[in-house]
Amino acid sequence: MTTHSQPTWLSALQNTFGFNSLREGQQPVVEAILAGRSAAAIFPTGSGKSLCYQLPALLLPHLTLIVSPLLALMQDQVSFLRSKGVAAASLDSTLSREELQSVQQGVREGAIKILFISVERLKNERFREFIRHVAISLLVVDEAHCISEWGHNFRPDYLKLPEWRRQFNIPQSLLLTATATEKVVHDMRRHFEIAPSDVVSTGFYRKNLRLLVQPTAIEARIDKCAEWLNHRIKKGEAFGSVIYVTQQNTADEVAQALKQRISVPVEAYHAGMQSENRQAIQQRFMTGTTPCIVATIAFGMGIDKSNIRQVLHYDLPKSIENYSQEIGRAGRDGRAADCVLLADLSGLTVLENYTYGDTPTLAAITRLLDTIQQDTVGINHEGQGRWETMMLPLSNQTDIRPLPLKTLLVHLEMAGYLTPLFSYYAEYRFRLESESSLLAHFDAERQQFLQTIFQCSKKGRTWYSLDVPALEQAAGPDARLRAVRALEYCFENDWLTLEIKQMTEVYQVQAWPHAEQSVIAEKLYRTFLEHQESDIQRLHNMIAVFQSQQCLSRQLAVYFNDHSMKQDCGHCSVCMGRWQAWPRPVKHAQQYDVAQVVTYLSQFEQAYQTMFKLPSEAEAKTRFLCGMTSPWLTRLKARGIANYGCLESAPYATVLAIAKEL
Repeated sequence: MTTHSQPTWLSALQNTFGFNSLREGQQPVVEAILAGRSAAAIFPTGSGKSLCYQLPALLLPHLTLIVSPLLALMQDQVSFLRSKGVAAASLDSTLSREELQSVQQGVREGAIKILFISVERLKNERFREFIRHVAISLLVVDEAHCISEWGHNFRPDYLKLPEWRRQFNIPQSLLLTATATEKVVHDMRRHFEIAPSDVVSTGFYRKNLRLLVQPTAIEARIDKCAEWLNHRIKKGEAFGSVIYVTQQNTADEVAQALKQRISVPVEAYHAGMQSENRQAIQQRFMTGTTPCIVATIAFGMGIDKSNIRQVLHYDLPKSIENYSQEIGRAGRDGRAADCVLLADLSGLTVLENYTYGDTPTLAAITRLLDTIQQDTVGINHEGQGRWETMMLPLSNQTDIRPLPLKTLLVHLEMAGYLTPLFSYYAEYRFRLESESSLLAHFDAERQQFLQTIFQCSKKGRTWYSLDVPALEQAAGPDARLRAVRALEYCFENDWLTLEIKQMTEVYQVQAWPHAEQSVIAEKLYRTFLEHQESDIQRLHNMIAVFQSQQCLSRQLAVYFNDHSMKQDCGHCSVCMGRWQAWPRPVKHAQQYDVAQVVTYLSQFEQAYQTMFKLPSEAEAKTRFLCGMTSPWLTRLKARGIANYGCLESAPYATVLAIAKEL
């Protein structure tokens, strides 16, 4: 492995990026990568993680491939790198066909040094076939804590990255994150075989952030937000403020109320808005046209605005990790910024219910196992067969939300019952001027195969729809992949228009004895219950930190395994003598008896049994009463049924206990 001396990377740093030295922590990461080792960089938000791959990418011989969950961050990084003369690109859903072809050609020819993709791009068999033939020096995993089941943003698809790295023969990896507990770091190291000495953490504490906890009753919270904003407005300088809320309707309501109380523009931002609208709001925030945003957690990932002077939490964050990420967007220019928690315990039930809503029921897990067994075909003497599925229909069939459904499938992989083979699009549609003009580009053997594609396609007015089973019957089991390559080749040469839909996952199934199914289901269910309790405990640990009379900055640092702070920060609400006792949550005087709950559920139960031909489970009743959703409740249009959400302020566990008595 070629190593690069300090003068080599230092000259690249100076000539390309205009820096004379690296920040704390960057040099050991850069040197590990240039020495051919894998590494992990755990730096606070805004502390220069990106340079840890940007600089080595200039000196490594082949492509640097970055996997990021954030489209906005990809686009910002590409723009920044191009402004420095670095050949960088992203493959994302915003590209036109011509732009996609141009990027792929640049990567193929080695003209592009840095390529950004989402983890979902790796499910695309066309992309995998393309990237398999590209030499790659380094795989970079951004937001790498997503690979850990014990992390706060676990993404099952991230667990497959080590296998993709092996398949694409990528010699080393770099993992980047701002928030990782000791357990999460262990998972990251284990999956990517990183030596402990190559995990570089610069510590959590940022001295320019004032962390203030001011628990405020809900009826006074908007006025308190306005007070903080007006304090900043009076200074007469450009600034940005982000107010975080839990629910989309709260974002709209708070933004509307603040318009009557402050003299600068304020807008709501949440996932319920059209993508174009969100992008326009984000752009107005970045340029300063709209200094204040009221947002759900959908806002902020990948936002790099240096002069955010305030981050206000109107509602409780989901965890210490989420809180740390959200306050990490403040004060990136190094100047003082205020991070103010205004929430009290009144929003705790809503956050707990989000966690409970993601846990699949034992019956739903059993439905999933039944579906796999029933839909597996071609089982051989070793009990192995093939199962094909599409996530959204499977979610609707089993009543399991998409994220926990993916997690379940990953657990079945880890237990040896499923082996992912490949993914493909079930629907291929193409349009061309004429069959004869397309055939003219090829020799006789390829013409014959293309004619088979035409014959095995259903022709509409202008579009051909490829019938994959008919093609495989006519030309053999490998015909689908060959057809995809042929259509892709024609598409790249502008000889036809190609559309693909319906992502299908293909697994090899190791069948299990029917007698063991209940044991497997119980084990999976217990795993989810453990994670559910872990998430609930994480939430209560966060509350304990906020309520504590110890230095807030120091407690957060210790939580992230940073023991470098030898004394208290001196500028959090505790250190400044501004600690406040939290008001006790209002106890619900009304008690719900079984007979009353039966009345609430009468219309729901009737509609449920009519649609699904079975009585509702206790969990389904509880979700209905607490105003929660699931795939089956969505199919049922539960929001339109009388008494939906009538107990939304009651704790989930309390309502579930009543539902189990029915």
